[in-house]
Amino acid sequence: MAAGVLPLVGCQVEHREDRDADGARVSPLDGLPGEPGQLLAVKIDNAAPARPHTGVDAARIVYVEEVEAGLSRLVALYAGQLPDRVGPVRSARESDLELLRQFDEPALAFSGAQGALLPLIDEAPVHARPPEAAPDAYSRDPDRAAPHNLYLDPAALLATAPEATEVDEVPDIGHTFGEAPEGGTPVEEREAGYGSASFTFRWDGEADEWAVAMDGQETELAAATVVLQRVTVRPSEFGDGGGAVTPYTETVGSGTATVLRDGREWPAEWRRPSARRGTEFETTDGEPFPLAPGQLWIVLLPEQPGTERENEG
Repeated sequence: MAAGVLPLVGCQVEHREDRDADGARVSPLDGLPGEPGQLLAVKIDNAAPARPHTGVDAARIVYVEEVEAGLSRLVALYAGQLPDRVGPVRSARESDLELLRQFDEPALAFSGAQGALLPLIDEAPVHARPPEAAPDAYSRDPDRAAPHNLYLDPAALLATAPEATEVDEVPDIGHTFGEAPEGGTPVEEREAGYGSASFTFRWDGEADEWAVAMDGQETELAAATVVLQRVTVRPSEFGDGGGAVTPYTETVGSGTATVLRDGREWPAEWRRPSARRGTEFETTDGEPFPLAPGQLWIVLLPEQPGTERENEG
């Protein structure tokens, strides 16, 4: 099943219906059955004190991105199936705006942002909902220390953003789902990360999924497909309070990737010609790369070597 391109007639929005071979409606984000819903992106804290996460297992897509000092944050994307609670929620970065543009006008939940970035967020085509814009959607967990204790009620937040795009209104998500291509190299686990953050994806053949470990610690999270997408990461004009420069992750363009599914890995390529277009993953022969239906993890890795290692089976 491929997420097709939506034709536009004038200013009318047409709704695309993605269906599997049996005619069941499926999400163009992860290929799983389900009714469409509004798109909600949530910035997730990924420092050690923020774990275990809540509600990330219900996301359709999980993006991993580098932030200051070689640490990482997650962007969890939801549509149609919402957990009761998600978090911990943390602050937005400039890179998030380019990343999310491919999803038209999603709602964005985040704890805040530095003052210089707020005008860019206000101008971006997202329905920004930090706590001050949707106070009833957020709460603090008294059993956790701040700032790792802010949690979101996704349904309450979307109630404040009725204009947020529904997933079947997005013209071009770019994902294709289906059987694995021929070839591939058996691999038991793959490690990837940044200077101060590591991720290990270990194949679980009984569950048919990649178990996710962070900084050497096992989690309850798992992915059907993992894409290690190599991108340009450059210094931005922003930084944190400690003087560390905020990285800017470029997600428009093209490059190489590694796709993990079904206990194997394949070299692949990605392309995204403009911010409004979805990211397409292709085989080295230029054919659409079929992803496995299920939660999709996309790890945005700097192009330079040394950010990933494998353990072949």
